[in-house]
Amino acid sequence: MSETPAKHAVPTARCALTGAEYSRRDLVDIDTIWPGLAERIRRDHPDLPTDALISRAEVARYRNLYFRDIITAERGELTELGRQVAESLANQETVVADTERAYEARRSFGERVSDNLSSFGGSWTFIIAFGVVLVAWVGVNALWGQGAFDPFPFILLNLVLSCLAAIQAPIIMMSQKRQEAKDRIRSENDYRVNLKAELEIRHLHEKMDHLLSRQWQRLAEIQELQIEMIQETRGRR
Repeated sequence: MSETPAKHAVPTARCALTGAEYSRRDLVDIDTIWPGLAERIRRDHPDLPTDALISRAEVARYRNLYFRDIITAERGELTELGRQVAESLANQETVVADTERAYEARRSFGERVSDNLSSFGGSWTFIIAFGVVLVAWVGVNALWGQGAFDPFPFILLNLVLSCLAAIQAPIIMMSQKRQEAKDRIRSENDYRVNLKAELEIRHLHEKMDHLLSRQWQRLAEIQELQIEMIQETRGRR
């Protein structure tokens, strides 16, 4: 009988920070982490060897702490927005939100009605229609004379206009208040996006500097090996 070939065992190793065992692909060599984050890890674990392996979960946790430290150092305190940005960077998530759709989804029926009334009250359609009604009102009552329903000096018209102004003013104020709330949500979203972009650019600069320094180091090692090989070849001749 032929034996079933055994499956290849997945190589594992222990995380230098937690001691837990992980698959080798779930571990990161601390030497490959960009210097800023590696320095933040060594601040809590100064005895880590140069070839220490760290789990990706711990790297994400320290990435969160690293960005929190940067935000706190530059702005004096860690706000809720700063915390959200740090977590999104650590978890590699996006912070862009559709503020218009989110705001529209939570508006009540009364808020929708007041916004529509405010929009109509500030349009040329309302101005023209209101002007036509005024001219018709005054013209009809002027032609009918003393038999009109609102003779000169048009007391009923003044009452209607006063009631309209009294109702229209708070509706417009409610709409403006909600517009301010919408602008605040939009500005908070813009702040999160700009802050994340700033930290991402800094992160990329550190990574590029780290990669370039490692590349130059490897090139120097290769050059030294080539020089040694050339010297050995000349020595044999």
